[in-house]
Amino acid sequence: MTLAIDRTQLESPASPETRAVPAVAGASLRVPLVTGGDIGYANLDHAASAPCLEAVRGAVDEFLPWYASVHRGAGFASQVSTRLYERTRDTLRRFVGARRTDTVVFTRNTTDSFNLLARSLPRHTTVIVFDTEHHAALLPWQGPHVRRIPTPRTRLAAVSAVDEALADAPQGPRLVVVTGASNVTGELLPVAEIAAVARKHGARIALDAAQLAPHRRISLKELDVDYVALSGHKLYAPFGAGALIGRADWLRAARPYLAGGGATKLVTEDAVVWNTGPERHEAGSPNTVGVYALGVACETLSRNWDVVEAHEQALLTRLRKGLESIPGCAELRLFDAPVDRVGTVSFVVDGFDPGWLAAVLSAEYGIGVRDGAFCAHIAAKRLIGVTGGDGQQAVRVSLGLGSTEEHVDRVLLALRQIVARGARWEYAKVDGRWAPVGDPRELPPFC
Repeated sequence: MTLAIDRTQLESPASPETRAVPAVAGASLRVPLVTGGDIGYANLDHAASAPCLEAVRGAVDEFLPWYASVHRGAGFASQVSTRLYERTRDTLRRFVGARRTDTVVFTRNTTDSFNLLARSLPRHTTVIVFDTEHHAALLPWQGPHVRRIPTPRTRLAAVSAVDEALADAPQGPRLVVVTGASNVTGELLPVAEIAAVARKHGARIALDAAQLAPHRRISLKELDVDYVALSGHKLYAPFGAGALIGRADWLRAARPYLAGGGATKLVTEDAVVWNTGPERHEAGSPNTVGVYALGVACETLSRNWDVVEAHEQALLTRLRKGLESIPGCAELRLFDAPVDRVGTVSFVVDGFDPGWLAAVLSAEYGIGVRDGAFCAHIAAKRLIGVTGGDGQQAVRVSLGLGSTEEHVDRVLLALRQIVARGARWEYAKVDGRWAPVGDPRELPPFC
């Protein structure tokens, strides 16, 4: 069965020159200001969680009346739900350019995906990972066989560092873990070059695509990558689904990630026979709505990559050029030389606490940014040190389909005004976070 959403909301007959950027829910959201009145919300925090695509919202609304259990229901609605759930595996294979034999396991997010992969590694697998990775790709690998290596200041040196680490690694299974785009700086890592080094040493490679997948095309076949992990909440499908996609053999041989219904082929009084396909690691009732939403988001992006990339790169150029003119502002960078990057920029402003800056931007200007270490504590501390600072936190502006030129111009103007004259309201720390003192803003009624 095919729902109407596949025809009406995903196809884009217009030419690339005239096609609009895919719309997101909340584009007309207005938020209150501490100084009075309200303003259109400037969402500059896409790297944390992207807003829901309107195409995704429409698809979910259409599907919800049909929602039922998958795989085990004889009812017609169950057949519809099962068809959409399983069809999304093929959607994700196409989205990441997977091989025909690659498996797709649905998870909650990138963190869940890498924990699943970590549990599925053959015994004594050596894992090589840069220490500046996002925690989702850094922390699941534990034990004496894990080699954390510092991220060098050039892309070529990063490739050489992996080469040397693999050459020194003991014989046996080996896995290199690398991010596609840094969630701190937006810079792209040399994934294809690192994959070539991994192949030379007979190692496998896993790609953290949490920050790359919403912004750029991915092809496992072209990159020669074995596994990729991604999150729906960063892919404009914030319904709690993610995926691990890649070679099936390690996953097929591993113990089930969770024990329960759906992962089993047969249960008797004395034994359990586990499934061998992707359902082996999908015990329990799956997040069918989240999976379908993820598939719709992937199809929508796939049909609009040209406008997505052009939109984000134009805003990124505008943002970085504007930050250069703000006194005391220093951008964080992994590499000394300019490299290709997605729309994420982290920075510090000399003399200003990042948490305080973020609070002022929100309360007085209606701008949502992220402050802190962005679940990449080692990277944030090291890169702030490169700028000459001694802190461990920064401000991050991350762009996406919900961002506009006005949003970029507003945050640049706000930063200039704050640096020049300070805040218009008093702020204090509450439970470790900066907040307006006597905040008069009311939360919406559903809170």
